Amino acid sequence: MTEISREKIVETTTTIKTDLVLSEKYQEDIIYHDDIHSEEEEEEEGIEYITIHDGNRYPVPTKEQWGTLREVADSVPKSAFLVIMIEFCERFTYYGLSGPFQNYIQQPPPPEGYPAETPGALGRGQQTATALTVFFQFWCYVTPVLGGIISDQYLGKYNTILLFSIIYMLGLVVLTATSVPTSIDSGGAFPGFIVALIIIGLGTGGIKANVSPLVAEQYSVPKPYVRKQSKRSWYGAKKGDETELVIVTPQATYQKLFSYFYMGINFGSLSAIFTTLMAKNIGFWSAYLLPTCMFIPGIAVVIFGKKQYRQHPPRGSIFIELFRIIKLTPKYGLEGAKPSVMAKVNPALAEKITWDDVFVDEMRRTFKACVVFCWYPIYWLCYSQMTNNLVSMTATMLTGNVPNDIMQNLNPFTLIVTIPIMDRIFYPLLRRYGFQMRPMVRITWGFFFAASAMAYAAGIQTHIYNTEPYFDHPNGNGKNWVSAALIIPAYVLIGISEVFASITGLEYAYKKAPVMMKSLVMSLFLLTNCFGAILAFALVSVAEDPKLNWMYTGISAAAGACTILFWICHHKRDAYDVEEDAIHRKEEEMDKYQGVGKDTETELEKDVK
Repeated sequence: MTEISREKIVETTTTIKTDLVLSEKYQEDIIYHDDIHSEEEEEEEGIEYITIHDGNRYPVPTKEQWGTLREVADSVPKSAFLVIMIEFCERFTYYGLSGPFQNYIQQPPPPEGYPAETPGALGRGQQTATALTVFFQFWCYVTPVLGGIISDQYLGKYNTILLFSIIYMLGLVVLTATSVPTSIDSGGAFPGFIVALIIIGLGTGGIKANVSPLVAEQYSVPKPYVRKQSKRSWYGAKKGDETELVIVTPQATYQKLFSYFYMGINFGSLSAIFTTLMAKNIGFWSAYLLPTCMFIPGIAVVIFGKKQYRQHPPRGSIFIELFRIIKLTPKYGLEGAKPSVMAKVNPALAEKITWDDVFVDEMRRTFKACVVFCWYPIYWLCYSQMTNNLVSMTATMLTGNVPNDIMQNLNPFTLIVTIPIMDRIFYPLLRRYGFQMRPMVRITWGFFFAASAMAYAAGIQTHIYNTEPYFDHPNGNGKNWVSAALIIPAYVLIGISEVFASITGLEYAYKKAPVMMKSLVMSLFLLTNCFGAILAFALVSVAEDPKLNWMYTGISAAAGACTILFWICHHKRDAYDVEEDAIHRKEEEMDKYQGVGKDTETELEKDVK
């Protein structure tokens, strides 16, 4: 070591301040020790190092550095963008076909053909339309559980996505074929639509459970580390040749990664603009043909990008191990299910255990996360209004030449504008001043904005009911003299709520899941959307004039109460968020763990009893 002794480096790294100007030699020594130190020497110094994807070794931040250095996100791996492309194509398809659903079901075929002022096909009314769109939402968020089980237990994420893509494609063909005018006239459109909903819901569910864990799996750094980088202003511009030490955290990186992922979702969801216009001017068959064709490039990216994806293979016995831990818990406690603890209490049983201590810690972390998920159904109830009842509300307002169901695309536009601002300016600015917007804070704000959106919708619905010429019974009669522009803030507020609640929920589900159960835990988070759909089902009876304003008021009140209660119950979880995320296995431990995943023990059940 030159100029500065190793002892001096160790002493200084524990007291470093962000405004301290360090020599270039010192900064290189503190960050790039792989060419100077062996791992044994690093242990003697008392500094922990990790090797990251670029092959370099970086120091884990000390307690003092956590208090003085700012947190930043790492770069996003290239393979993650391939997965985001898959999600873009799938969401383009999903939103492109579901965007016209409400009109397709509710309105009768236009008597004068196309282009039509209000397009329709099945003529089943608002309640049936709302019930079927809610059922579709329900079904799409039940099926991810099946996709998660198949992935984690048998096929792995890649093969599961490919399998369910084929199922998805079959449903798209059925929907498109039965929406042609001859099928509508002959009465075949409605049963074809029901069959297509079931098949498409199965396909999209299997993909949803696996694509978000797959994109996050492309980033593999398990712990925060300290590095030197160019100094930047609060808006991201470089400050000449100045450099600074920062803490690169998985938390900030996953936040950035899932923001990009959500951007892909919302760029895809803009397809509803095109499909609703096509439904209005050409017919529904063309509106469904476009997303069907767009799904083909998505399948191509899945197939041809296979060698680029990083993923963990299925363990095989993961669910059996989970159930065994649950069985052991009443007798030994969750801590007692660890092999190291069981070896002292029941050595014979410990010899037959196939999991490790880390898996038990992962499961404890997951159980706590699932409690957080339980609050989401009310949030999804607010969100679901955007695709059914708010569409029907817009149909009773003056829209000019704009289709009423195109208004819902204000939501993805809001997200496309808001997400980069949050990722590039808002979150980095908060970190620069030492405020880390941890998951519980973000989710609370998400619930608040969702409640605000419903409160605003209640006010607009009341205004519609108080306006000529049809007052509180516009549906089925015509349009009241109210501009549809008034509904814009409701969609904007829902979009802002997604930035805080929905993106954070995806991120939280991935981070808190065991490494071999990412798809299942993600599917459990998505399942909360299903329970939101059940709540929406319960409100179908009041989803009609003149009760709609009270329905929105009740939803807003419930979401507002959940906002307050959620913060009271869970705000302390942010204090140990980083500590929980640091639970992981070293590379050699992971190889050993994956090697004992096959379930061959049959006597453990008897021993547990």
